[in-house]
Amino acid sequence: MISKNLTVVNPSGLHLRPAGVLSQTAMKFKSDITIICGEKKIVAKSVLNVMAAGIKCGTEITLVCDGEDEEEAMKTISQAIESGLGEM
Repeated sequence: MISKNLTVVNPSGLHLRPAGVLSQTAMKFKSDITIICGEKKIVAKSVLNVMAAGIKCGTEITLVCDGEDEEEAMKTISQAIESGLGEM
């Protein structure tokens, strides 16, 4: 299991479109991928869970990847989040 702290840079946070991009990216991997935001643990493969978390711009999150392809998942998903999930 590996984890990394990231800051959400999307101007409007993780609303429908970026949440969808994040979830679709996470679904490409076999690993369990979780976003920790405060007390919330969010399953990254569920667009509804990501949206319902209400993560805003500037929020610090922890991305946790656990599984056989965790290194590749961490690299790909953290790059996507840091680049604004297609919104920047």
